[in-house]
Amino acid sequence: MNQPGTRDAVRLADRVWWVGCYQPDDALQGNSYLIEQGDQSVLIDPGSRLAFTETLRKIEQVVPFSSIRWFVCHHQDPSVTSSLTLVDTLIEREDARIISHWRAAEIIRHYALKIPIWLVEENQWRLQLPDRQLQFIFTPYAHFPCSFCSFDSATGTLFSSELLAGQRQGESLYAEEDKEYFEAIRPFHEHYFPSREVLNQALSRIESYPVEMIAPQHGHVLPGHLIANIINELKGLECGLYLMAEKDTDILRLSRLNAMLKDITSTMVISRDFREIADRLLVILKRAMPAEALEFYVQLEDDTVLHLAPESRYRGVAASPPRQISRMFGISREGWQARMESCFKPVMLQRLHGTTNCQHLLLPLFKGKEEWMYGVAVITVRGQIEVESDICKMMEQMSAALQVAVERETIYRSIELERQKFYERSIRDPLTGLFTRFYMEDTLRRLFEIHDRSGGTPVALAMLDVDHFKRVNDRYGHVRGDEVLCRVAHIIQADARAGDLPVRLGGEEFGLIVVGEPAVEIASIAERLRQKISSTRFQGTFSGLRVTISTGTALRQVGESIPGFIERADLALYQAKKQGRNRVCSAESTGGPGQWTLLFD
Repeated sequence: MNQPGTRDAVRLADRVWWVGCYQPDDALQGNSYLIEQGDQSVLIDPGSRLAFTETLRKIEQVVPFSSIRWFVCHHQDPSVTSSLTLVDTLIEREDARIISHWRAAEIIRHYALKIPIWLVEENQWRLQLPDRQLQFIFTPYAHFPCSFCSFDSATGTLFSSELLAGQRQGESLYAEEDKEYFEAIRPFHEHYFPSREVLNQALSRIESYPVEMIAPQHGHVLPGHLIANIINELKGLECGLYLMAEKDTDILRLSRLNAMLKDITSTMVISRDFREIADRLLVILKRAMPAEALEFYVQLEDDTVLHLAPESRYRGVAASPPRQISRMFGISREGWQARMESCFKPVMLQRLHGTTNCQHLLLPLFKGKEEWMYGVAVITVRGQIEVESDICKMMEQMSAALQVAVERETIYRSIELERQKFYERSIRDPLTGLFTRFYMEDTLRRLFEIHDRSGGTPVALAMLDVDHFKRVNDRYGHVRGDEVLCRVAHIIQADARAGDLPVRLGGEEFGLIVVGEPAVEIASIAERLRQKISSTRFQGTFSGLRVTISTGTALRQVGESIPGFIERADLALYQAKKQGRNRVCSAESTGGPGQWTLLFD
């Protein structure tokens, strides 16, 4: 869009003119508008005394000032009404009228003007002009109690007063980009309007009109193609900006804070995955400080502490927290506030996890109704920062929002841990910690499927039995006998590779599954274990005890079933015992699947 100059009156639409005044040092440029209607012409928002000389010059470029009968004042602010004292001295016609709402009229009367006031509410909220009708739209509290807008039905122009008003960038009259213009009007609406509800109600009222162009009191004129997007953006705006300010009156600073708080809330509402929540919050934090990482420590009811961090994709891993953090668990909200000497204040840690040149802001997370601290959010910040009021405000809101998200994630992780513990109990022998026969058979099933498909991943089994274990129980008792079994299990576990599967099959019988290339050496592996166990020396009560094992091994053949595979190893074990114990016997195949011949060394 070609931008007209602002030195002269600018035609916006049929018989609609901009007659405002550009003032270089004024961020909120005042706009006045003229509807050319012969001797029934209308001046909308006459403006400030400071700008009226220039406005008058522009009016005279279009019509004589004496042609103006109607002076519309959308509210009583001096930026709109202070020029009325000059108008009052210039106007000579007796039928001139100031158009306003009764509440604004009560203030305007203090100017002691001669011109009478025509009240919109007493005239059906409309003014009939020679070739068009001007409709008045009541928009209370936007931002004055009596605020209203004017709609020119002939051209679709909405004279929106403070709605969609903002700062004007330079002398350009028209807005060009919706996103750029929204950022210009955002702070204006955030601090001028008391609440989002008030703003949205005003916007919904003007949306019911066929608006083609918006001419606000401040800022740029908004062409039709930008209107819908701007209004949609405004509907999500949090207003009442000064409610979050204590001494700070910097509107842009408060606006940035307001945007961050809104994003924090939106993150909690929209996101369900905790990793996504944490990642988004870190992005928001980086807008306010040089934040590098965000992690959490949460204490469960059994005193287990979960560490949710980027390294584990926020899955929640049992960990020992730093001492400074562990001391915080269980502190009441009241106790924390007393310690911090305020409602909220982050704690600085100079060193954590070996990091250097970093500060750590600790954010307390309190259990809902119980009001005690069960979690801590840790924000790692590069370098040194000042914890100012806006950061404290943001972290306060983040703390409150995180409590729900972290508690929800903690419940999920607790259930997952319990499920994992239950599963471990079902696959682990409670005495020795080795895997159970059930788990061994389940594992063999998966391994056999791979072996049968490729034939290239060998699987071997060694079955070990403690020789004359009944004598151990008879001599030392069952409790001591269990200690011997645990010692044997420990030796088997220690000797196994990462991919091997040590198993307690039952009683004094153990198993070892070996997968891959080492499986063909199962007899050698079994012999090594036999030697280690037989050379073990027991101390104390067991002084003089020597434990030996008998072992049977088998290398699985393609197509062989689990029972058949185990039976071959078991038969080999039987032969080892039959031949005098404390030895290894191996079963070998000479036939096809299902036709096995046992050969013993």
